[in-house]
Amino acid sequence: MNSNVLKIFVGYDAVESVAWHTMVHSILSRSSSPVSIVPINLANLRGIYRRPRDPKQSNEFSFSRFLVPYLCGYQGYAAFFDCDMMLRTDVTQLFDEADLDPMKAVHVVKHDYEPKDDVKYLNTVQYKYPRKNWSSVVVWNCGHPSNRKVTPDFVNTASAMDLHRFTWLKDDEIGGLDVRWNWLVGEYADPPKNVHNVHWTVGGPYFDEFRDADFAQEWFEERDRMGFCLQRSEVK
Repeated sequence: MNSNVLKIFVGYDAVESVAWHTMVHSILSRSSSPVSIVPINLANLRGIYRRPRDPKQSNEFSFSRFLVPYLCGYQGYAAFFDCDMMLRTDVTQLFDEADLDPMKAVHVVKHDYEPKDDVKYLNTVQYKYPRKNWSSVVVWNCGHPSNRKVTPDFVNTASAMDLHRFTWLKDDEIGGLDVRWNWLVGEYADPPKNVHNVHWTVGGPYFDEFRDADFAQEWFEERDRMGFCLQRSEVK
């Protein structure tokens, strides 16, 4: 694949399929670069991902997301996003920001917070742990030597905390991103005008009880654009 094509992986879970499609549309409709978008979907990973579902995981891609370097053949850059998000700017800017420091193995928003709620969408427990949500937006330097450790065997057997805390990396190999790239709705107050990526980590507006969450109206408009089809009667 040409290096000018941006490789983007988005976690997929059938219980919120509309979130995945809307998130992907938000990327496609704003990108100034060609993009290759791959769902991290367990149905497509049979024989690679064999880990049984952990009762503590809130979605199907909680651990399979860490297969990105392997799926890229340990070459180039790739971004991973959770599906409960909506991009509001050109994704090319994210890769440009990460490229400023190619010595880093990953670039993430280094959140330092404790969730306000004990329960989130679909009555799943909201667990509290260090580096929570660091892994929800990741720009991977797939060719970095330290990421060679992230093999399918490692992803299938490493502890949840080792994966989500990036413990196979030295701290100075973890680059930082501006919080605008992973704005946690319901956890952070007073969002700036130029939030780049909205993250409904507690529950997105596609769930009835979160229809009035911050940025919900933007999400509904994005969903409607995603589902648009011009009809013959509208052609002039």
